[in-house]
Amino acid sequence: MTVLADTRRVPRAGVGKLARRYPLVVLVLAAGLAADILTLIGQGTAAGWTATAVAATVALLQLVRMVRDARAGRWGLDILAVLAISSTAVLGDYWASLIVALMMAGGEALEDYASHRARGQLTALLSRVPRFARRIGADGEPHEVDVAALAPGDVVAVAPGDVVPVDAVLLDAEAEFDESSLTGESLPVTHLAGSAVLSGSVNGSSVVRMRATARAQDSQYQQIVALVEGAAASRGRFVRLADRFSLPFTGVALLIAGIAWAVSGDPVRFAEVLVVATPCPLLIAAPVAFVAGMGRAAREGVVIKSGESLERLAHPHTVAMDKTGTLTRGRPEVDRVESFGATSVDDILAIAAGAEENSNHVLATAILEAADARKVRPAHVTELQEETSHGMRGHWNGAHAFVGKAAFVAAGTAPFEPGALAPGEMAVYVGADDEPMGRIVLRDEVRPDSAATIARLRDAGVRAIVMMTGDSDATAQHVARAVGITDVRAGLLPADKVAVVAGLPDRPVLMVGDGVNDAPVLAAADVGVAMGARGSTAASESADVVILVDDLDRVGTAVTTARRTVRIARQSIALGIGLSVVFMLIAATGVLPAIGGALVQEGIDVATILNGLRAGRGARAARPRTVPVSGRS
Repeated sequence: MTVLADTRRVPRAGVGKLARRYPLVVLVLAAGLAADILTLIGQGTAAGWTATAVAATVALLQLVRMVRDARAGRWGLDILAVLAISSTAVLGDYWASLIVALMMAGGEALEDYASHRARGQLTALLSRVPRFARRIGADGEPHEVDVAALAPGDVVAVAPGDVVPVDAVLLDAEAEFDESSLTGESLPVTHLAGSAVLSGSVNGSSVVRMRATARAQDSQYQQIVALVEGAAASRGRFVRLADRFSLPFTGVALLIAGIAWAVSGDPVRFAEVLVVATPCPLLIAAPVAFVAGMGRAAREGVVIKSGESLERLAHPHTVAMDKTGTLTRGRPEVDRVESFGATSVDDILAIAAGAEENSNHVLATAILEAADARKVRPAHVTELQEETSHGMRGHWNGAHAFVGKAAFVAAGTAPFEPGALAPGEMAVYVGADDEPMGRIVLRDEVRPDSAATIARLRDAGVRAIVMMTGDSDATAQHVARAVGITDVRAGLLPADKVAVVAGLPDRPVLMVGDGVNDAPVLAAADVGVAMGARGSTAASESADVVILVDDLDRVGTAVTTARRTVRIARQSIALGIGLSVVFMLIAATGVLPAIGGALVQEGIDVATILNGLRAGRGARAARPRTVPVSGRS
């Protein structure tokens, strides 16, 4: 039997399409029916030749595929099935050879069916992509338009039970939404006026109005759909676990069969043992469990992009975490503006806002929000140039303006003493020509679940946890103490983070981040985990795992789900091997005929599939939440 790494969807169309998809299954079943009819009318010899010819055809096709795979360096277990068909056919037990041929031909269909069931949670999102929306027109009435026609600022009416088509801000006083397929919350989530509503949420019991904040293609739901489509189409090496057992299992099976023949002197014993040794369960076990586990993770708001990523995620020895937006909320707020001289605090804020007006950095957002709250209009700063991880330079009132880190502003203006910051504070400095003007001090609160997540990862067997940040050591140490991390790397540029991860000795290394500058280090880690709810698209694309909800605890959920999935996959492999060996030993005594052995092997197939599907079960306790005006929790 050949097991394909891509667990493709089983068509729901009629028998004709299924027959075209699995022609060998139809051929073997037709041969069995023909042989049965020929036997009933007294043509036993013709029945035997018919069944043997079809079984031999299946074995020959498999042999050709085996040779092709061997030339490519891929070794499998199908040699046992080919030998089982050949030996039973030579010995005249054509019914047994036909049953084994059906097992080989139907193996792909069986795995496709099981994987389709296991993948249901992973693909549930794809069937709910909205195509139309009700946009409020100039006449105040809703008009149905294509979702792609929506633009930021459009007011949309969402009916009860409808999917929110784009990222938006709620205009009504209060509304409930079902976010279960996105975040794993089974209870409705209450949003208040002004709060952000995640596209893909399902509206509750009343019509609500909301203002679009992004186009459909840029909305969170479409990004999630793209991630899920990629995971659903993953052709990762799901059978890696089984590959490790293939050669030893083949050797043991041939040894038992050979000894049975040698001791009994009857070649039938050889065939009877090999029929039970047909390795379908060993090959099916890992793919079914892995796909089921990926589906369960998706139900928890975690997209694991491939089976290989899941296997690495199960046993990280080191976890590296970015600070801002990962261990902290990632929503810094301006605490105060300080002037170093005669420049007013409003002018300092205006210059910074003008320099950061088109930036998507979290600090830029905080500065612009503070300027808006103080009714300060951003200054006109031209010829802007960004120096990654340092700051912005441009022209303001005929002067060279600098906004960013203290060293960057000092290098562009004049040396100055930046002054101390309290633990947990960070600052953006502003200067022009030879004058350091002042600084904007911000605070970013530690996530309430950060310390618990760190403890959970340690309980899961993680040996070392490292925090990396571009911020000062004082700020980094403050956060590290709050969450329970002792290994801190501060003042890092994106390239430095990559070097740190590359140099970590205890591997595999799991990296957690959310910003656009985390994309390189996420790609460099053995397993990259992106906080995708508010993180950058670049980070999500570079990562192996994407957390769809703004909840750091889901990192621990991802690790424990992966660990449970791999454990079940190994259990399924052990179950398949154990039962096969037991029945091989029984067959070696001569009490289990070849036909009985073939039927037993089908039962073992079903047992391993049912066990593998357990990886998709289980649900986290629901937690009701109310989302404040500041955004999603």
